[in-house]
Amino acid sequence: MVQSATQSRALFLNDMERLERTLFRLEQGFELQFRLALDWMNPAGHDDSDQFCRLDLLVAGSYQYYFGCGEDEKVGSGYIVVDPVLTTYLAKCLGPLDQWPDRLRVAKETGYNMIHLTPLQPLGLSRSCYSLSDQLELNPDFSPPGRNYTWSDVGGLVERLRREWGVACITDVVYNHTASSSKWLRLHPECGFNLVNSPHLRAAWVLDRALWHLSGELADGRHAERGLPALILNQQHVNALRGVLWEEVFLRLRLWEFQQVNVEKAVEQFHKLLKQSNLPMDPQGRRFGTAVDMKSALQLFRPHSSSPSDLQECCGWFKKRLQELNSESYKEMAYHAEQATNCIVGTVVYERLAEDGPKLGPVTRKDPLVSRYFTFPFEEMTLDQEMTLLGHEEKARHIMAHNGWVAGDDPLHSFAEPGSQVYLRRELVCWGDSVKLRYGAGPQDCPYLWAHMRKYTEITAKHFHGVRLDNCHSTPLHVAEAMLAAARAIRPNLYVIAELFTGSELIDNVFVNRLGITSVVREALSAGSSQEQGRLVYRFGGQPVGSFVQPTLRPLVPCVAHALFLDVTHDNRCPIQLRSVYDSLPSSAIVSMACCATGSTRGYDELVPPSVMDEERLYACWTPRDPRTPQGRGPDPGEVDLQTGIVAAKLALNRLHRELVEQGFTQVYVDQVDEDIVAITRHCPSTHQSVVVVARTAFRDPHTHQYSLHAPPMFIPGQIEEVVLEARTVQRSGLDSFVKDRRSINGLVDFTVELQEHIQLKDSAVVRLADASDQGSPEFAQEIVFEKLSPGSVIVFRVSLDPGSQDMVGALRGHLAQFSPLYRTGALVDESPPVVIMSTLTLADMNVLLYRCDAEERAEGGGCYNVPSWVPLKYGGLQGIVSVMADVRPKNDLGHPLCDHLRQGDWLMDYVANRLLAQEGTLQEVGRWFQAMFDYLRHAPRYLVPCYFDAIVLGAYTTALDHVFRQMSRFVQSGSSLVKQLALGSVQMCGAGLFEALPPLSPGVADVPQRCVSLAAGLPHFSSGVFRCWGRDTFISLRGLLLLTGRHLEARNMILAFAGTLRYGLIPNLLGQGAAARYNSRDAVWWWLQCVQDYCTLVPRGTDILRCPVSRMYPTNTSQPQPAGAWDQPLHNVVHEALQRHMQGIQFLEHDAGPQTDRNMSSQGFHVEAGVDQDTGFVSGGNRYNCGTWMDKMGESEKARNKGVPATPRDGSAVEMVGLCKSTLRWLVTLHGEGLFPYATVTIRREGRDLSVPYAEWDRKIQENFERLFYVSPDPLSPGDAHPHLVHKRGIYKDSCGASSPWCDYQLRPNFTIAMVVAPELFTVEKAWEALGVAEEKLLGPLGMKTLDPDDMVYCGVYDNELDNDNFNLARGFNYHQGPEWVWPVGYFLRAKLYFAKKMGQETYENTVHMVKNVLSRHSVHLERSSWKGLPELTNENGQYCPFSCESQAWSLATILEVLYDL
Repeated sequence: MVQSATQSRALFLNDMERLERTLFRLEQGFELQFRLALDWMNPAGHDDSDQFCRLDLLVAGSYQYYFGCGEDEKVGSGYIVVDPVLTTYLAKCLGPLDQWPDRLRVAKETGYNMIHLTPLQPLGLSRSCYSLSDQLELNPDFSPPGRNYTWSDVGGLVERLRREWGVACITDVVYNHTASSSKWLRLHPECGFNLVNSPHLRAAWVLDRALWHLSGELADGRHAERGLPALILNQQHVNALRGVLWEEVFLRLRLWEFQQVNVEKAVEQFHKLLKQSNLPMDPQGRRFGTAVDMKSALQLFRPHSSSPSDLQECCGWFKKRLQELNSESYKEMAYHAEQATNCIVGTVVYERLAEDGPKLGPVTRKDPLVSRYFTFPFEEMTLDQEMTLLGHEEKARHIMAHNGWVAGDDPLHSFAEPGSQVYLRRELVCWGDSVKLRYGAGPQDCPYLWAHMRKYTEITAKHFHGVRLDNCHSTPLHVAEAMLAAARAIRPNLYVIAELFTGSELIDNVFVNRLGITSVVREALSAGSSQEQGRLVYRFGGQPVGSFVQPTLRPLVPCVAHALFLDVTHDNRCPIQLRSVYDSLPSSAIVSMACCATGSTRGYDELVPPSVMDEERLYACWTPRDPRTPQGRGPDPGEVDLQTGIVAAKLALNRLHRELVEQGFTQVYVDQVDEDIVAITRHCPSTHQSVVVVARTAFRDPHTHQYSLHAPPMFIPGQIEEVVLEARTVQRSGLDSFVKDRRSINGLVDFTVELQEHIQLKDSAVVRLADASDQGSPEFAQEIVFEKLSPGSVIVFRVSLDPGSQDMVGALRGHLAQFSPLYRTGALVDESPPVVIMSTLTLADMNVLLYRCDAEERAEGGGCYNVPSWVPLKYGGLQGIVSVMADVRPKNDLGHPLCDHLRQGDWLMDYVANRLLAQEGTLQEVGRWFQAMFDYLRHAPRYLVPCYFDAIVLGAYTTALDHVFRQMSRFVQSGSSLVKQLALGSVQMCGAGLFEALPPLSPGVADVPQRCVSLAAGLPHFSSGVFRCWGRDTFISLRGLLLLTGRHLEARNMILAFAGTLRYGLIPNLLGQGAAARYNSRDAVWWWLQCVQDYCTLVPRGTDILRCPVSRMYPTNTSQPQPAGAWDQPLHNVVHEALQRHMQGIQFLEHDAGPQTDRNMSSQGFHVEAGVDQDTGFVSGGNRYNCGTWMDKMGESEKARNKGVPATPRDGSAVEMVGLCKSTLRWLVTLHGEGLFPYATVTIRREGRDLSVPYAEWDRKIQENFERLFYVSPDPLSPGDAHPHLVHKRGIYKDSCGASSPWCDYQLRPNFTIAMVVAPELFTVEKAWEALGVAEEKLLGPLGMKTLDPDDMVYCGVYDNELDNDNFNLARGFNYHQGPEWVWPVGYFLRAKLYFAKKMGQETYENTVHMVKNVLSRHSVHLERSSWKGLPELTNENGQYCPFSCESQAWSLATILEVLYDL
C-alpha cells in the first residue's frame, strides 16, 4: 500500500528511561516527534500538552538522544537509527580488475542488485581474506603485468556497475586486527597488545611459549613413554595429555607468581617504612611484582609502640596477611590452569579426534598441539632463553597478541584489556595470522593507529556504496563509531551491514544503535530444521498477513534490526556438505520470500561443494549458452550460464523478490505443512493478492534418507491465478560426478534444476486442483494435492481473492475511503460521502455510541461484550473495542484473543450492530450503517476480518469524535489532544439512561429534553442506579466537564434538578432520584452554590438562570415528595434559602435513620448539624460520629473495632467549606449591587425575634478572621496558635478550625488549596506561596495529592478495602483519606500555584508553569495508556495502581481540565 503522506512517529519520553538496548528504526524522510518534554513547538497554540520537538530525518545513520528536566541534564536517553534508501564475492578470486565485469556479471544475470566484495587490500601470509597487510593499498594481484590499477580505477568500475547494471557494491572494513606481517605494525608496535603496553598478558605469553615447546617435544616423541604420542588417537592419550600439561607445564611455569607478592621484600620495606624510611615499589608486571599499597598497609597495621618488639610483631601480622593473599592468588591461578587445560584438551579433541573436525593428524611444528596466541618474531630458542625477553623492553614490545573470538564472551568489553583472563585460560579461538589492534580510549592513546584507520575508512567510503563491518562484535564500539562518522561525512547514505555473534538481540541492538547498522546479517544455514528456517523468515521479514492499517502519525515502537538474510555466508561451511545438494533450491526459495534484504555467496547458486573461503582459484565468467549446445549438457569449467546449478531458478526467485517489494507485498505468513515442507505467503494489503511459495526442504540427502512419498494437501484461501514457477533439483544423467577444476571455481555439473514459469495450474507437473471448498465457512479456498513435490522442489502460486470476496472487499474499501485515502487502492466504488448521520447525534447519543460500562449496560438489560478466554470489554460502546485495538494495532498482535475471536465468527460484529439497532432514533441509523459494513466484511477471508473490523470501528469512532468536538466549546475545539481527551470525559460520564436519575424539572423550564442526562460519579463503581448521582461529585465536576466544554443546557438542568431537592438547607449527597435522597453531606450545597456562580459567570447571559423556576420536591423539611410544577419558585429564592438556613442553624435526624440506611453508622452519626459561627462567619457543623465532607470514610470493621467511627470527621469549620462560603457571599454581594439578586441580607430568628445579617457583613467577618484562625505561623512563638503543642508543620493552613479533636485541625491535607482557588482574597500572597511549597514537597504525587501528611502518625498510603484485620487505622480501608493520593485535589493545587505564582512575579510564574506542565504530562500519559480513557479516583502511594479505585472518575477529569483552562 503506497502511503503518500509524510510518515510521522511519536516517541514519548519518560523520566529515568534508558533505552540503549531498545531499537527504534525509521526511514529517511520520516518525521520523528519527541513528546511530553519541555518548551518546544506547539501546533495547538492553546496549551503545552501537545508540544513536541520535531526532527526531520534527512540523513541516514545512528543518532543518540537524551533529555533533561530542570537542573538534571540527562534523565533519560536512547538511540534512533535512520535507514538509507547482494551477493558476496571473495575479491581474491576475481582475478585482474579488467576481468571483474565478466565474473561479476554472474550476479547481475542471476538477479542480484548488490555485490559484496571481501577486502581488496593486500593480504597477509595466510592469504585469509580478512588478514590485511596494508589497509591503504590496493592488492597488486588485481593489476595484470604492465598495469598498475589504483583505488580510482576500482571506484570507476563500481560507479559503472551502478550506472549500467543498477548494481551497488559494498566491501568490508576490518578494524579489529591486521595481518601479523603488516610492515607498518613493525614500525608502530604500540598499535598492538604487546608485552610492554599490556603487561597483564605476560603470564599468558609464558604459557603460550611453553605450549609451543611442548608441541615440539610431542613431535619429537619425548612424551611417548608417558602414553602421549605425537598422534593422539583415543581418550587414553587425552588423559595422558592432561597429566603432562599439569606436571610439565603449569607446575613448571609457576604462573601464580605473576599475581603474588614477594612477601620477604614487602615485609622488609614495610619494616623500614615503620622506621620512617622510604623504598621505591616495582611497577613492572614481573613475578612477585604485585604491588602493595604501603600507605594503606601503614593505616591497617599499626604497632602499639615504636619499640623493636612491637614493630616486629606488626610486621608478623603484615606478613601473615600477605601470605594469605598469595595463597588466594595460587588458588585463583590453579582455577585458571584447570580451565586452560580443559580448553586445550577440547581443542585437541576437536582438531584431531572429532568426526566433524579437521583431523589434523600427529602433532608437528607445522600443526602444533594448539594455535599460538602471540607473535614471536625471533629465531627459535629454548624456553629459558625466551623468558629473558621479558626483561628486554625493545624486544618485548614486538611480541603481540593475536586476535580471535571467544564463545559466550561479553562483546561490549575487550577480551585483551586488563581484567580479562581469556588468553591465560586459553579460551580464545585464535586467528594466528592476525594481530589484535589496541586503540585505547581515543586518538590520544594511539595516534598513528587512529589516523591510519581513518584514512583507510575514507578511501573505502569514497569508492563504495556501503561497508560490511567485519568482526563487528569484537570491534571496540567507540572505534567503530568514530570511523563510521568519518565514512558518513564522505557518503551520508552509507549502507552498513554487520554479522553479530553476541547471542542476544538486546546486545545486537546496542551495536545497531551505536553504529547505525542498516542491516544485520542473518543466515538460513544457522537453522537446524525447516521449522527454524521458516521462523527466521517470520522473525526478520515483514508484517504478518492481515496486519492493521497504521496511521501516518503513530507511536514509535521498538523493533528488530533490519536483516540481510543470506542462504549462506561466505565464511561458513558449504550447505551441500552440511545438508544436501537438493536443499539449495528450497532454502533459497524460503530466503527469497523474506520481506527484507536477501542475498547469497558466490558459489552457492553454482553448487560449489567445498567452502570457498580458502579458495585461490578464480571465479568462472558469465558465458551465454550457445543455442546449438545440446540440452542436458552442463557448462564448461570457467563458464556460468542459466544451466549452471540453480542459477535459472535463483534468477526467477530474485525477480520475484524484487517484484514483491516494488508492488507492496509487505505481509508474511509462514506455515509448517509438515516436517520438511514450508509454505510462505507474501501478501499485498491493498490489492489482497498473495504469492505463496511451497518448498520441500532436503536437509538430509534423499539418496540416504527415506522421505515420505506423500505430501499432505493444502487449502489455499482465494483463487489461484497462475503458477508463477515450479522447479525441482534433478541429477543429470550421463555426466561425470564432480571433478575439481585446476584454474576455476566450479560446481556440481551433474545437478541442475527443471524450471517452468508462468503456467496454469492444470499444466503443473507438481500439483493438481482437488476441489473448491469453503471448509464450512463463507471463505473460499482451493485444495491443492501434491503429486510430485519431491525433496528439493519448489512451487510458487499467485493467488487473488475469489470474485465474490473481491467485490465485497472492494465495496468495503470504497466506504472506508471516506475515513482514510489509504483505502482508495483496491476500492471498487467511488468514495462515499461522510457518515452524515453522525452529525445528527447528540452528546447524549454519543455516550451510548462510545461508552457505557457494564453496569450501565446491564441497567438496560444488556452488558459489555465478553471475549471468550479473555476478559469483558471495558465499555459496550466503541471505546471498549478501540481501547483494546489501540494496544493491538501498533504491535500487529494478530494473536491477541480478540483477533482470534474475530476470525472465528461474527459475534462481535453482531453485538456492535444489534446494540445500536436496539436504540431509538439516529442511533438506529448508525446501527444500520454498521450492519451494512459488517455484511461486506462477512464475505472477506477470515484472516482479513480483524484488520477491516478495526478499520470500520476506528473510522466510525474518529468520525464520532470529530462531531463530539464540534458540539463543544471553542476551548475544546482549539485545544490540545490532552484537552480533547479530558473533554471526552464529559461524554463518558454524562448519559441519559432508561431510568431517570435526576428528578423532573419544572414544566416552566424551556428546552428540556425528553430524558435529562445525569453525571456519573465514577466508572465502574458509581455509574448506575442510586449510586450514580452524588451531589458533591456532580458539582465538583460540573464546571470542568459541562461548563468549560460548552454543555450549558445540561449544566443548567443539573443545577435546577438538584435545586428542587433542597431540604433543611442542604442538597443531597446521594441523590436517589430525589425521593430516596440522603442529606448527610455538609459540603455538597456549597459546591452547588459555587456552580451556580460559575454558570452565571461563564455562560452568556448566565444570570438568567437565577430566574428559572425550580420545582421544590420538599417545600418544607417534613413534606412528602411533590410532583414537578406543584411548588415552583425562582432559583434565586432557593439560593437565598440555603444561606439563610445555614445562618439560622441546621439540626435534624436523617430520615429513616438506622442500619437500613447505613449499616455502619452509629445512631449519633445520623444527627446532622450545620450552621455559621456568629463571631467568625465560618460555616461549621458536624460531630465526631459522622463525616460531612468529601473525606467521608466510615469505619466498617468489627474486628478492628472501627465500625461506626468516621476516619475523618472534619467537624467544626472545614477549610474548603469556609472558602466556598466566602466565594458565594462575595458573588452575591456583587450580584445584588448589580440588581441581579434580590436579597442583601439573611433574616434569622434569635430568642423570639428576627435578626438581619447582611451578606456583606457576613463576607467581612470571614475575611477578617480567616488567616487569624487558619494560618499556622512559621514562628513557634506566634501568639495566634490556640494549641501550639499540636503543631507539627508550620507555614501552612489548617485543615479545619474548631474540630472536636483539636489535633485534627493541624493536620496537613490538600483541602486549603480549594479555598485558595475559590476565594484567593482570603490569603496573603507570601503566606499562601509558602504553604503551597510545603504541600508540593509533602503531598504532591505523580497523579494526585496525598490526603494526609506522610509525616503524620496515622498516614498510610495504600488503600485496601478488603483487608480486615485488627489494625484500627487500616482495616476495611479505614485509611481511604489518610494518605492515598486522590487525583481531583491536584487540580486545585495546580490552579492555586498558578494564581499565586503570577502574584509573585514573572520569573516565578514561568517556573511554575513549567512545573505544572510536567505534572500534567503524567496525566496525559495515563490517559493515553488507560483502557478506560479516564483518570482514576485515586492511586496508592507514589502513584501506584489501586485496584479498589474507580478507573475513571468525573471530578478527576474535570479538575485537570480546569487547570488547562487556566493555563
